[in-house]
Amino acid sequence: MEGTLPQDTTNATATTQTARMPTHQVVYQQLREAVLFGELAPGDPVTIQGLIERTGAGMTPIREAIRRLTSEGALEFRGNRRVLVPMPTPEAIKELIFLRETLEPQLAARAAERASEADVADLQRIDSALDEAIIRGDVASYLRKNHAFHMKLYGIADAPILFEVSGGVWLRFGPAMRIVCGRMGTQNLPDNHKTALTALSNNDPVAAAEAIRLDVVQGMEQLLEALQDAEAFAEAID
Repeated sequence: MEGTLPQDTTNATATTQTARMPTHQVVYQQLREAVLFGELAPGDPVTIQGLIERTGAGMTPIREAIRRLTSEGALEFRGNRRVLVPMPTPEAIKELIFLRETLEPQLAARAAERASEADVADLQRIDSALDEAIIRGDVASYLRKNHAFHMKLYGIADAPILFEVSGGVWLRFGPAMRIVCGRMGTQNLPDNHKTALTALSNNDPVAAAEAIRLDVVQGMEQLLEALQDAEAFAEAID
């Protein structure tokens, strides 16, 4: 599953799998995650030389990764060959809310029909690690564990087209989440995962879909509110 994160207990397996991948794919994955989790911040320039230093890769795989990420909307070309991570506008966030609210409850419902006890146990482990990140106020870990939870859940759905589209949507709002969570902290973030886990344990697609719908809408509305407040503040001081 492209873009998903391995659990801490499977790092050795993930490293082995990465070692078998072509260089251009490894570089793409590294840069995709750097964008997804806000390590490359919105608005900051992304240079080939900087990415070479960051990854240790050559110019050709770096250029290919930039091309792919630009086609996915994760990077944006500006004048004078400048490339940067775009900050989504409030209008774009509203579109993303619509997409997430449409796609992700469907994936959750399908997952509830297919989830095994082992699947639920894996999700519970990820969610426990997420809870620990919230308690610590560890934004970086929170973002990774939250993403891992959703991607694991959606992978259970066995709907590869919906899964791929959903992953692309996450790539467009992930960088903004890093900034917003960094300002807000983690304590007030919504968490409907426990309800979703109960629904999966009961193989209840309706309850699973509603839990994830609420999780999506509450989280994205917080993001939208933060972006609108920032926009209003910027206009007030211009």
